[in-house]
Amino acid sequence: MPASKEMPSTIERSPKHAQEIWSAAHDSAVESYGEGERAHRTAFAALKHEYEKVGDHWEKKEKSGPSDQKAEGTRGSKGETAGGVDANASKEHLLDIAKRLDISGRSTMNKDELVEAIEKANDRESRKSR
Repeated sequence: MPASKEMPSTIERSPKHAQEIWSAAHDSAVESYGEGERAHRTAFAALKHEYEKVGDHWEKKEKSGPSDQKAEGTRGSKGETAGGVDANASKEHLLDIAKRLDISGRSTMNKDELVEAIEKANDRESRKSR
């Protein structure tokens, strides 16, 4: 199925370039692996190298590259995914995102806590936007 019919709403609310990255990666993965979860994971992996999830949409990252431990490895590698949060960003950047998402207690959080709080806030925002 073409990516345009499979595109998640968070990507539909994102810049055209993010949509193009996701669509191209998805369609290529469908050709290689068939339709399904693996095609979606592949598309999100490509997107997360250039974009990070902020609330209910994706925004261009300051610096391209893997966004979390899982993205740094290969298929089947150990590591946690951060659900689109750029866990490899600086603490200052994460604090800025947390401020934009109005996360309380952010000033006392360490980097891992910020990533987790942003991930939860992103999930809440995405649910509200559906």
